[in-house]
Amino acid sequence: MNLVDKLVESLVELCSVPGVSGREESVRQRLIEKLKVPHRVDNVGNLIVELGEGEEAVALMAHMDEIGLIVTGVNNDGTLNFRKIGGFDDRILAGSHVQLVTESGMLEGVIGLTPPHLSSQQTTENLRIDIGCRSKEEAEALGVKVLDYAVFKKHASLLNGEFFAMRSLDDRFGCLALLETLERVKDEKLTKKVYFVWTVQEEIGLKGAKAFVSNHRVDVCYAIDSFACCSVLTGDVTPGKGPVLRMLDNSAFANYDLMRQILSLAQRNNLPVQVGVTGGGTDGSVAMEFGAKMVPVTLAVRYLHTPAEYISINDLKNLIELLTVLVTEST
Repeated sequence: MNLVDKLVESLVELCSVPGVSGREESVRQRLIEKLKVPHRVDNVGNLIVELGEGEEAVALMAHMDEIGLIVTGVNNDGTLNFRKIGGFDDRILAGSHVQLVTESGMLEGVIGLTPPHLSSQQTTENLRIDIGCRSKEEAEALGVKVLDYAVFKKHASLLNGEFFAMRSLDDRFGCLALLETLERVKDEKLTKKVYFVWTVQEEIGLKGAKAFVSNHRVDVCYAIDSFACCSVLTGDVTPGKGPVLRMLDNSAFANYDLMRQILSLAQRNNLPVQVGVTGGGTDGSVAMEFGAKMVPVTLAVRYLHTPAEYISINDLKNLIELLTVLVTEST
């Protein structure tokens, strides 16, 4: 199997695992099954691997959680009330197929909308998850209860042989990049301490990252996350032109000197890199608050926080190579 096929297969596997913010346990377990080195899980649910020895401490972070829905109530007609987890456009809700995760198993559902010729008032507040039940009792008999969660049903597509589209690429590609980088460096004699951290609850306030950096000294942090691209704000940054150093967003202005060092390393290793400005925030911003030099090392993602997120597989290959260089070579 060539590398592209391997990465696509791994992305489909990781993206298919449901795990909204606060309910990342299934994602974490799938990652643990793939680890071949000692690891630990902290009190908030972050998955941590520590390699190397030295005075400098470097952290690579990628978040396990995804956007989705939390059940807030079961109605008498068997439909489910919900609230959003994470930030996304309400327009993607109506007509969506979802998968509801309960303690009894997975249920299929849809979010319907009354046809416009039958209703004059269409609002997202009126939307409900329909799981095919006709009463509250029928829904509860299936095991549905408050705090169950739903994710948008996922479909994978490889577009034009290079661009991979699937819900939850944010940030399962980052989780995969950490796994692949770890596999490449785990037997190296590293002269610095390197943390690989798969974090929780990034989408609702960077909670896992904050818990980690408040308990570990971190000198340099690379947040491996998404770069929402392809708008007036983000300029020429686009999938297919290499990983993106996300230098400015709503949460932080990344370290300029560290950026220059990364660009120099990338040039020496013939790796394409973009530099860009976008919105939102990353786990790296809380590391900066605790004194770390920080640059988010990201991928350009088109249609971020929709069911059709897509990235370049070539960009992912280059991201893994760049992270390997950052871990094994001196900046």
